[in-house]
Order: sequence, then structure tokens, then C-alpha cells
Amino acid sequence: MRRQVRVLFMQDQAFARNLRKQSTPEEKILWFLLQGRRFGNFKFRRQVAIDQYIVDFCCLKKRLVIELDGGTHNSDSQKLKDKIRQDYLEKSGFKVLRFWNDDITNHLSIVKEKIFNALFNPSSVRRSRTSSPARGEEE
Repeated sequence: MRRQVRVLFMQDQAFARNLRKQSTPEEKILWFLLQGRRFGNFKFRRQVAIDQYIVDFCCLKKRLVIELDGGTHNSDSQKLKDKIRQDYLEKSGFKVLRFWNDDITNHLSIVKEKIFNALFNPSSVRRSRTSSPARGEEE
């Protein structure tokens, strides 16, 4: 069963707007690629509220969420929060791709390929975090 994305309330809108204003350099790079239907003619939005969570990027038509993670996501407590969040989003019918900020900086072509595959070949999306060649993580 698919859930509908809830309508943003005024406080959510202000919080999401603030997040957009404070985008990291990596978020700005990825947003440049995704905005204006530049990527496969799919519409992406940034800082989208999905129930109690605000996700970095989302293509509602394909129910694809893209999250960018920095070093703070390496702590055990943050890893647990990320897992709970990802499980919730997946149970709500979304596919979730996670990338490290380093991947945007050092391996953008791999990131673009993984997003393309998720859009055009949804079965290619794996459950786990996308590996990072920059950190020596294997597929």
C-alpha cells in the first residue's frame, strides 16, 4: 500500500526553506544536476517532508529519495537513526539512495550512474547504503 506524502505545514515549510538556504556544497552540486528536469527529465524536489522526516532530494513520480551524508553519519547513534529513517521510508514505498559527501566531490560519475539506474532500472536499487569508492568500501 502506498502512502501519500503529507502536505507541509507552515512550520515545516519554514524549516525546509531554512535547510535549502543552508545547503552544503555537495548538496548544491547534486541539486544543480537534478533541478529543472535535467536528469532523465524527472522532476526532483529538495528538502521534502515525508511524514515526520525531511529528505534531501525526492522524485515523487519514481518514489526515489536521495540522501547525502557527511561525517556526522559515521557515529553509531546516527547510523541507528538513519536505519530507522530508511526503514520507515521504504515501508512507505520509497526507494532510498544514500551517498557520502565525498562521493559527490570525488566520484560524481558513479553517483550519476547509480541515480540513473534507480530511475530507469528500479530493481537495481539495493537495500543497503551505497558504497563509497572514496572510502574503499566495496560494492
